[in-house]
Amino acid sequence: MGHRYIGAKTRILGDILPAITDLVKPGGKVADLMCGTAAVSAALRQNGYSVIANDLMTYSYHHARVALLFTEVPKFEGTAGFVDEFLPTRAGNLFPLSPYERALMALENVPLTKGYFWREFSIAGSPKNSPAPRNYFSPENARRIDAIRTWIGRLASERCITSLERSLLLHDLIMGANDVANIAGTYGHYLSRLVGRAKDRLRLTPTQVPVAKDAGRHEVLQGYAEDVASRISCDVCYIDPPYMKRQYAANYHILETLAREDCPDAIGVSGLRPWRDQYSNFCTRTRIQDSFDCIFTKMNCRHFLISYSEDGLLSLSEMKALLTGHGAVTVRTFENKRFRSNNSELAPNLKEYLIHLHKR
Repeated sequence: MGHRYIGAKTRILGDILPAITDLVKPGGKVADLMCGTAAVSAALRQNGYSVIANDLMTYSYHHARVALLFTEVPKFEGTAGFVDEFLPTRAGNLFPLSPYERALMALENVPLTKGYFWREFSIAGSPKNSPAPRNYFSPENARRIDAIRTWIGRLASERCITSLERSLLLHDLIMGANDVANIAGTYGHYLSRLVGRAKDRLRLTPTQVPVAKDAGRHEVLQGYAEDVASRISCDVCYIDPPYMKRQYAANYHILETLAREDCPDAIGVSGLRPWRDQYSNFCTRTRIQDSFDCIFTKMNCRHFLISYSEDGLLSLSEMKALLTGHGAVTVRTFENKRFRSNNSELAPNLKEYLIHLHKR
């Protein structure tokens, strides 16, 4: 189970964390302003930092809550009746299942339904706004997604799960759906035929929930970086902005729908949800500078560490020129594996930059 996500920073945590530690020792406060998968936020917490995580996307919000806010093992105390109804009889378990594992197993076994995902995103469906069915998921997995998301919503509305447990279950559903999605790289389009793991049954794999006795040390926000900057005071702000023209809201629209638990109009061949409310200025050359200027001006922070790459809309020299007006700029360069769709002819590696701005 893993993130299929443009720009995920899991592979380069070994470069990011030392750069942050050079600026502030563990115990300091670090903002992860565009946290994405929350991999950096999770690593910062593990290393003793106080973390403020933010992102515009709702699925990132749930990822960050799971990474930062559990101070004890999830109990799922209100799910006993649900588990008794749907947990299959299992013989021969060497170890007893935790309440969390029992809840996930019960969710995997709720009766399948033909709902929004089956209609809009499976080849067996009949979408409202497209002449042909879409093939993002097998019909069985689409029905399973419909059933699971219905029951997560019901458990939440009946107060059988806490808000944080709901985030955990949505995180697990997003990860499970990601594993069996019939896509080449992003959700900008689907493959014409079911291939590879898209034929497998969707599974809900228990997350290794990070737990620490650090209540109140971390905060999870959701909003435009330019808007939340004025609410943040920290020692270091780590920024991992979009590098390219591809809007995350469009390319990960299905994950956003899972996270929001809604049923938006799915438009066109790709079935995009209305996404302009999550349009990022960082995907547009002409707006990047104003957005960075806004963040640097509003935030109470002296040190900014920015991830960027040679694939970015701006060249390294352009980025340095943009930042120099705010203070001293230094750059570290290293190689990273490039995110590529299955049929991409791009080189497998690219230059990544860690750009430090010491604000005046």
